[in-house]
Amino acid sequence: MRFNPLTETVGLTRDFAASLVPAQPDPPVPFTGTTFGVVTMVDNSPHAGEVHPDGDEILYLISGRVTVTLETIPVKVLEMKPGEGLIVPKGVWHRVDIVEASQIVYVTPGPNTEFRPLERE
Repeated sequence: MRFNPLTETVGLTRDFAASLVPAQPDPPVPFTGTTFGVVTMVDNSPHAGEVHPDGDEILYLISGRVTVTLETIPVKVLEMKPGEGLIVPKGVWHRVDIVEASQIVYVTPGPNTEFRPLERE
């Protein structure tokens, strides 16, 4: 099955069966297993952070620049440049802030991802 990772998201069940899943901006449709896709981001996410209790998340930056804040002790703020990857540990709250319009490959475990709402000013 062909797919376009720029417009379609692939879901992998726990036994590695692949299928297309509905793609939508954050928060995504919960999927039991892992989702894979590519997102183009020009603005920060519409939430104040997320956590994946089901497993580690993998991010790979194709283009642009981002900072990733990992709410560990101490907090880590990591700048990512094209060609760099990052493993976000299971259970760590984090957020991706866009420094320059970016394309990011993600491999995200689910279905129990949680999101923090943005604070209203």
